[in-house]
Amino acid sequence: MKVSAVALILILPLAASGQQKGKSVYTYQDENGVTVITDNPPPEASEFPKSILNEHGVPVGEIAGKKTPEEIAAEKREKELELQKELQRRADQALLATYVNVEEITMHRDRRVELFQAQARVTELYLRNTQRRLESLEKEARRYKPYSSDPNAPMIEDSLLADIRETKAAIQRQQNNLERYETSQAQIIARFEGDISRFKVLKGIE
Repeated sequence: MKVSAVALILILPLAASGQQKGKSVYTYQDENGVTVITDNPPPEASEFPKSILNEHGVPVGEIAGKKTPEEIAAEKREKELELQKELQRRADQALLATYVNVEEITMHRDRRVELFQAQARVTELYLRNTQRRLESLEKEARRYKPYSSDPNAPMIEDSLLADIRETKAAIQRQQNNLERYETSQAQIIARFEGDISRFKVLKGIE
């Protein structure tokens, strides 16, 4: 902030007085463009940028004014962009440190996919066995009321009902597990495809 000669004449006594009292002296322009010199800026002046003056009226520091919503939003976007760049830099560094060539990435991907496929096969086997068990329990339940059409059939036992409910719940859990394995496998493939593409860019591979 430039200070006029007239303002400087006003500043020097105030600056010297402020220094003697151990206070800082500030100068700023208010909303009307008027230069204000004070050692005690009012609260409403917090939005204006200020210069800190020494006893000679020479600026020795600056205080930023209150930022506008637009400036705050721009700073936030800039910080987010810088964070994204830093995260990408770290990811690139890890990628290059982990793999020597595309074949290694592909091999690692295939191993991860095979793991999910093995889990899926075990789950499918367990699911088929559980479904057969449910069929057997439901067949047995048809001998009892309320599933039997025989008016003389006995009422089904609570233990059999509980067994049927638990078997159905087990089937649902395994079906959910299969869906999760399929989703995870697709995510792994997509992630490794991204790694392969990025690796090629970093290595200049066509």
